[in-house]
Amino acid sequence: MATHRQHLTIADICQELGISRRTFYEWRAKKRAPRCIKLPNGDLRIRRTDFLDWLDSCEEAA
Repeated sequence: MATHRQHLTIADICQELGISRRTFYEWRAKKRAPRCIKLPNGDLRIRRTDFLDWLDSCEEAA
């Protein structure tokens, strides 16, 4: 059984969505990316729950 990490890296998010880091940072600048946590060293992490909530909010009604 695979365990999922509670916090994802930008690389994890980009791989999951099939986007470039540049696209992620453009979305972040436009406040369209999932909420991020900024670590003391400047790295960003995204809570898995925030990512999944954000992904749900992107869903369009058919």
